[in-house]
Amino acid sequence: MNNKQTILAITGSDGTGGSGIQADIRCICELGGTVTSVVTSITVQNTLGIQEFYDLPAAIVRKQIEAIFNDLQPQIVKIGLVRRIDVVATIAEMMQKYHPRYIIYAPVQTSTHGDQLVEPQVFSAIKEQIIPLCTIVLEPSDLPSAIRLHGQANQLSAALAYYLSCGENTNEAMLHARTYLSQFPKGYTEDSSRSGELYNLFLDAVDRFHHLYSDVAFYAEQLGVSARYLGQVTRHVANRSPKSIIDERIMEEISTMLGTNKPLKEIAGLLGFSSQAHLSRYYKKQTGKAPSEVRKR
Repeated sequence: MNNKQTILAITGSDGTGGSGIQADIRCICELGGTVTSVVTSITVQNTLGIQEFYDLPAAIVRKQIEAIFNDLQPQIVKIGLVRRIDVVATIAEMMQKYHPRYIIYAPVQTSTHGDQLVEPQVFSAIKEQIIPLCTIVLEPSDLPSAIRLHGQANQLSAALAYYLSCGENTNEAMLHARTYLSQFPKGYTEDSSRSGELYNLFLDAVDRFHHLYSDVAFYAEQLGVSARYLGQVTRHVANRSPKSIIDERIMEEISTMLGTNKPLKEIAGLLGFSSQAHLSRYYKKQTGKAPSEVRKR
């Protein structure tokens, strides 16, 4: 029999599992706790960051909270990502209605990648309506100085919730939670992105096919990813778009060939342009000059 008190985690979803509700559930279950969940936001994200949020309506958040409290009566509530002012008000109202013994909040406003998670006006509402109800509000000083990141704050608050569910007082629970967190290697909650490897594969593909293909979709298909994800990778690694990298490689080849005696028509054919005019338009768009003008020099 598990006699630990039930924990409720109220936060957003992180499809990568590095933070959010997925990380809460994993951490608390690994420790041996009993955890329930209420989702406030669904994110479109991967190891390179968040692309979109879908913030659930306050009415849906309310129904989730009521369903859990009416049935399981959790006494430890861990609050994470809340992005709507009306959802802030709903959570505050529900906490006052059900009076859980412990309410934990970690006010981390940006993700590990620097994505802004909470707008200033929403955080102001949190400070006015939720924080006064909290038993514990985690501060940066609660985290080991080397790992003050969103993911680690998430891990700490989840571990803290677990130890409170075991009947420990707040000081004991904080000590054990920090000890638990210190066992993980530095960067434990950082993503294990394959972006570096994929970026190198993209460069290899550009070297092989730039004389045939200049569209990003072709390279994305070769690598088995979406063009959007390929764009995330190149911006993450080199702060450049895939198209700019392809164009640079093509321009390098054109510049080299312009230094030879090959006719422009032949160069156009060798580099996959439909005609000499096509090559000239492309070159002028990139440099502001026609290839014939460069050759005259």
